Formats: sequence, C-alpha cells, structure tokens
Amino acid sequence: MYNDENNLYNYTYRKDGSELSHRRETVRPAGQPGPQGPEWEVKPVKKNRLGLKIAALALSCALLGGAAGGGAVWAATRYGGGNESEINVSSRPVTQVALREVDGKTALSDAEVYAANVNSVVSIRTSATAGYNFYGQPVETASAGSGFVLSKDGYILTNYHVVKGAETVTVTMYNGDEFSAQYIGGEEDYDIAVIKVEAENLQPVTLGDSGDLNVGDHVLAIGNPLGELTFSMSGGMVSCVDRAINVDGTPFNMIQTDTSINPGNSGGPLFNRFGEVVGIVSAKYSQSSNGTTVEGLGFAIPMNDVFSMVKDIMTNGYVSNRAYLGITPQTLTEGTAAQFHYDVTSGVFINYVEPDSAADKAGLKMGDVITKVDGTEVKSVEDLNLAKKKYSAGDTASLEVYRPDGTVTVEITWGAAPKEEQTQNQQYPESGNNNYSSGNGGYYGNPFEDLFRYFYR
Repeated sequence: MYNDENNLYNYTYRKDGSELSHRRETVRPAGQPGPQGPEWEVKPVKKNRLGLKIAALALSCALLGGAAGGGAVWAATRYGGGNESEINVSSRPVTQVALREVDGKTALSDAEVYAANVNSVVSIRTSATAGYNFYGQPVETASAGSGFVLSKDGYILTNYHVVKGAETVTVTMYNGDEFSAQYIGGEEDYDIAVIKVEAENLQPVTLGDSGDLNVGDHVLAIGNPLGELTFSMSGGMVSCVDRAINVDGTPFNMIQTDTSINPGNSGGPLFNRFGEVVGIVSAKYSQSSNGTTVEGLGFAIPMNDVFSMVKDIMTNGYVSNRAYLGITPQTLTEGTAAQFHYDVTSGVFINYVEPDSAADKAGLKMGDVITKVDGTEVKSVEDLNLAKKKYSAGDTASLEVYRPDGTVTVEITWGAAPKEEQTQNQQYPESGNNNYSSGNGGYYGNPFEDLFRYFYR
C-alpha cells in the first residue's frame, strides 16, 4: 500500500508459534485460599493501568456472556463448603471447515473462501539501497506487500508500487516456503506488476468478473497488514464501483470497499463471495486534505481492467496493447480558451499530432479540443487518460471534438504505444520521489487530493 517512505515495516514469519507466552503450573495445598489449577505467568505492566482495568472488565463480561450459552454443566465446590456453583459450558462440537473448490457457481462461507485460497496468497518482502551514510556505508531499506499466484509454474501478480525500487524480492508462501522472485514486467499507470518464482505445482487463484460486482456485495481481502500480521483476512462490502481517483496526476478506476486495508495489504487479492479474485488491493484513504482522519475507505483495482495486460506481461514481459492516441495534450484553461477565442473553456487541447499515429489517421489536428470520449465528458488530460484505460490497441471509440468552425464527431481506432515506451519497465522499476514509495508496500497519502485538492489512497 502507498505510505510515507519513512514508515517502514519488517516482515516476520513465526512458523513455530514462538511468540506465545509460556504457561506455569501452580498447585496450592487443599484448603488454602486462592484458585486451584493452572496459572498464567505474566509480567507487570507499569503503565496504562486504566487500559488493564478495562481489559479485565471486558474479559469479565465475555465470561459472563459465555455462561448464558447453555450446554454441559460443570460443578465446582467452594473451598471446602457445601455450596455448588454451576457453570454452563457449551457442548457444541467444533465446526469443521470444508475445503471446497472455487467453481464460480457455489457461494462459500468466509471461512471456506479463506481455506480455498490462503495457499494462493503470498507475502512479498523487498530490499533496496536507499543511499549511503556519512561513512560511505550503504543504507538498506526493506518493505512488505502481498500478492497472489496466477499459475502453477510460479507467476505472481502484485502492485507495481510494491516492487518499485526493489533490488531483491522474496516471496513467502503460507506453508513457510521462501523463494527469490524475478521481475517479469509491469505497468505503472495501472499499478500492476508480474513477478515469477521457480516452483512447480503451486495453487493458483481463480479470477472472477469484476463487472458483476454491485454496491453492497460482500468482499474479502487476504494479505499481510503491517508486513507482520501475515495471511490475515478482513471482510466488508463494495462501497462503490468504478470510483475514479487521482494520484499525482495518474487517474485510477477503482472498486471502493470498507474492507480493512493497511500497509502491507497492497497487491493482495480481493475476493467475491464465490472465492474468485475480482480486484487487486491497492489503496486506502486514511486522511482528507483538511487533516480529517477517515476509516473504511479502501480501494482495489478491478480485475477486468487489467486482465489482458497481465496476460500480455506474462507472454511478452511488457504491455504490448496499451491504447495510444499519438498527441501532445494539454488541459484547456480559460486563459487558453480566451487566447484562441474558443467558445469552450474545458477539455483536452491538442498541441501536436504525431505523424501516422491513431490521431493523425482519424483526422485530429493541432488546436482541436477533445471534450468527450464515447459520450463520457473529458475536462482535462487526467480525464482523457482515465477514459483511455478502458481501451486496448485496436479498439474503436468516438471522440467529440471542438473546432472554431463547429463541433465534430471523430471515429478513431486506438493504436499501440511505441515499443520503446512499452519496454521501459522490463527491469526492476527505479524508485522516485512520488507517491509510489518502495517503502512498506505502502498506500497513497491522499488519492482524492486533486479533487478537494482532494484525495488519498
């Protein structure tokens, strides 16, 4: 997830459960005051005694609530007296979670979704050199994120910003197996990256149709929040579909959800109730531009938006079919409109048309102003870039174009970006001073910042 680059998290995988406290058995002689049986060894807490009292009260309430559950009856005799205190203990057998296959037809319980997919989710750790200290020694940085297995032979999908700037990438499976990963390719404008480990017979996820999501649908995320709480699951609902957000001038089309998402969750899967992956967890909105703290605003990249690109990266190492128009665009301002005596004050002003490009073949020319793409209003370059993300090379679209002599409709066939532009991210992408921090598999500082000066992540 995007986050402050200085807020780094270390990944910990405790396979043996060694973080648990040790128990000490204490037995008192019969008749001596005090409880009989096992006692937990605890260390004194010198601070936050109020919190301790509250915790004790909460535990008491939980025990009292459990007593009303019904079931078997356990009788205890008080310190040599004859009065019996009965405690009701549930006799309900432990629920066994069925390991079901994801078939796209059968709705699964949350526990079944986790059981069916946890072996397909991975933890990702990256390291990089962030510079050198006063003594000329390299300063190492580390970050964590999530990902999920696409194929049995080791292709894994994650966010571009999770591996951005990484020198090494290590993948950890649910069973504890670790692999060094190779960067295959990525697309920064869509925040996706494909990495690969040398392994066989991995368990891939099943991809679903993100276009079938409705507001209110139940969704689940599995990932590694904070880089330490590995393979955690959280749940919520779809709060909005096709939510347009803007990050540093880069537009994104997202699934909005109130599912709990934190640094380290980036790149992990978002599941529907059938156990299919419908999104890539990518962002959370933690604070508005006026400093207000917010909760329950998470975002995931719709699987349908990037599926063809992911296949392209797996095959070619880069996205070969990204839609390309072939213009030098500029957001039209009132000043520019006044300078050219235009009747419109918003849209995309064309400064230059590349020869033999899709724009050139469609008849676009310098001075044209694009105001709509297939009926969707375009007021800025960011709007045009967001609209363009819905198309691939070879797709067609209708552009509404303003010209001083009248508004015209122009039919275009999107071209493909030049190969040199497409292949620029074939090696591990270099880090930069932007919101795609290589730290902690992070989150945006604010995607809605351009809208109010606006957003988050």
